[in-house]
Amino acid sequence: MSKLLPNIKHVVAVSSAKGGVGKSTVAANLAMALQLEGYKVGVLDADLYGPSQPLIFGVSEQRPDINADGKMSPIMAHGLAVMSIGFHLQREDSALIWRGAQLNSALEKLLFDTIWPELDYLIVDLPPGTGDIQLSLSQQVVVAGALVVSTPQELALLDAKKGLKMLHQLNIPVLGVVENMNMFICPQCGHEEHLFGHDAAQLMSLQYLVNFLGSLPLDKRIQQGDESGVPFVLAHPDDKVSAIFREMASKIVEIIAQNEADATPIVPQSVEQLQPQVKEIKWNI
Repeated sequence: MSKLLPNIKHVVAVSSAKGGVGKSTVAANLAMALQLEGYKVGVLDADLYGPSQPLIFGVSEQRPDINADGKMSPIMAHGLAVMSIGFHLQREDSALIWRGAQLNSALEKLLFDTIWPELDYLIVDLPPGTGDIQLSLSQQVVVAGALVVSTPQELALLDAKKGLKMLHQLNIPVLGVVENMNMFICPQCGHEEHLFGHDAAQLMSLQYLVNFLGSLPLDKRIQQGDESGVPFVLAHPDDKVSAIFREMASKIVEIIAQNEADATPIVPQSVEQLQPQVKEIKWNI
């Protein structure tokens, strides 16, 4: 049976049914944006096969303290409490060859054997797909809601739709959809290019009657933040892209507070009906 985590008010999952769409980057910067808005925030890296939060937060070499009862202290990074299976691997390139029961046990330990401080939000970075970890999370803790990250390509959107329906089947409220890599803006000339298409995730949110949380551009500085150990929102707090992350954070807080995300069945509407509603996004970054 799902239960509440001690000291944690809200658990928010960041999901993507497809890998490579920037889910972990969105999770880290969303957590950072919530902290800049004044909330106490933690990050649980539940992507057990491909943990990346230790690298993003610049704490890959650190290891958590473990007390006599086997309880672990989270690693503090930029004011956030972070826990990841990556802290327990001997090498960064170690491979976990685990099956369902082992994955479930590991997730349970990360959730309940971590001594979390008092947090307003725990951001859970889920692995890609619709498998064991997603099911286990819904069974083990009360999840306030989840957001789905996608890129505009048709292949990514096809999986994102599966992710939306998975959340509904697991009775996890859908907070909304984030479209990542919507547009590339040339840093030299300012030319805007939709490399992967554009606004398709926004259209999908309308089609499936869920909130659209915003679009993020393809910006090299975001990737550089991932590799430097300083998330983009912290490195560039006054940047327009950081403002997008902070607006997303505010929307999520509002949706959870007003209990607007519910378990209403997701019923697709006609794309032809919704096309005029898609708002063209101008970046001017």
